[in-house]
Amino acid sequence: MKIISDIQELRDHLRGQNRASFVPTMGNLHEGHLSLMRLARQHGDPVVASIFVNRLQFGPNEDFDSYPRTMQADIDKLEKEGVYILFAPTERDLYPQPQEYRVDPPQQLGDILEGEFRPGFFKGVCTVVLKLLSCVQPKVAVFGKKDYQQLMIIRQMAKQFALPVEIIPGETVRAEDGLALSSRNGYLSTEERAEAPELQKALRDVRARVLDLNERNTHSLIEIEKIAVDLLTSRGWQPDYIAIRQQCDLAPASNESLKAGEPLVILTAAKLGKTRLIDNLEI
Repeated sequence: MKIISDIQELRDHLRGQNRASFVPTMGNLHEGHLSLMRLARQHGDPVVASIFVNRLQFGPNEDFDSYPRTMQADIDKLEKEGVYILFAPTERDLYPQPQEYRVDPPQQLGDILEGEFRPGFFKGVCTVVLKLLSCVQPKVAVFGKKDYQQLMIIRQMAKQFALPVEIIPGETVRAEDGLALSSRNGYLSTEERAEAPELQKALRDVRARVLDLNERNTHSLIEIEKIAVDLLTSRGWQPDYIAIRQQCDLAPASNESLKAGEPLVILTAAKLGKTRLIDNLEI
């Protein structure tokens, strides 16, 4: 595996490779990331991965400085997966001058849910992803469904800018107890790790109630969301949101969309102790 930090060197190595597949990451790789590498190989060759902890998407009180960085372990894992190039730029490599041009997603998609609780997050995500895609120029790029809103925003960005890249979604990988794999799971204490699967259980309970609502019309969707928030709160969580949305545009679901059979998704973000976890479940 070639490890490259310079943009021009990366382009030189990829010149003539018009079927490259790309998986951008922030490192601290786990099985969820590695599953994306395998998916990328199914859709293109060679496979290029990147590791870059993007300062632009971290708020002033978030964990940029303490975000886990495990470069050598990450290199070992990527080599075992047969990744061709690891693009690992420094901030000076990727942002040789201040990144004053930014990509600002539309408010109706970028300022809701995660965007409401992490202002500027998706602007930072879109800006770095657009730049990474420009550097690698892949045929396909793979993003995980765990970051559901991010996946949708990037997919729409690629479409609206007519980028010559197909955005491929990768399914969420979970531990045996149902917890979605995440680099931030390492922040959890032993007791918190034992409690963490309750977030996925709450989503499954919401899904069951929504499907029951479709059959019996016993609750409103807003009531179902509130039941889930109250349940997590009673267990010591600090929920930011549990939201039932339409898959197509993340607009709030309604009884009409439910009756019409509109595909839905339940999204959540909640703090357990000092660790903020996100998850989602499609209906």
